[in-house]
Amino acid sequence: MKLEKEIISFLGKQGFTVVSTIGSDGYPHNSCKGIVKIEEEKIYLIDLYTGKTRANLKDNPHIAITAVDEHSFRGFCIKGRAREINEDEIPPDMADDWKKKIHGRIVTRIVNSVRGQKGHPSHPEALMPDPKYIIAVDVEKVVDLAPVKINPED
Repeated sequence: MKLEKEIISFLGKQGFTVVSTIGSDGYPHNSCKGIVKIEEEKIYLIDLYTGKTRANLKDNPHIAITAVDEHSFRGFCIKGRAREINEDEIPPDMADDWKKKIHGRIVTRIVNSVRGQKGHPSHPEALMPDPKYIIAVDVEKVVDLAPVKINPED
């Protein structure tokens, strides 16, 4: 399934997404992941902390990626199947794009601190490890999470 340009743009602006997988116990597992690249039919996620998400996907490749913007009252859940791209197979441009995103987050955090906006007392992005693998998701379904459109003139 192809993602519309509006959805690609929306996802590209998100600092992170919530990824849902199913554990061997049958329960959902949710984890925060960063998007490193979006194509019309595929989304690439960074998984920095190899744990439950990776193990769950080995047993069951079904995945859901949820992103919400409270301010614009928009959100999407992308459902699909995932496969793993190992560390030695990560394209250099994806690794570079991820590093640029991390640097951008650090700069934003510093600027916000200078402006006196409270946030995390340190810079956790600077402590993030390099990715050991990437999750490549083939998009199968898109769910618009916004409620039914309400026209205030009605």
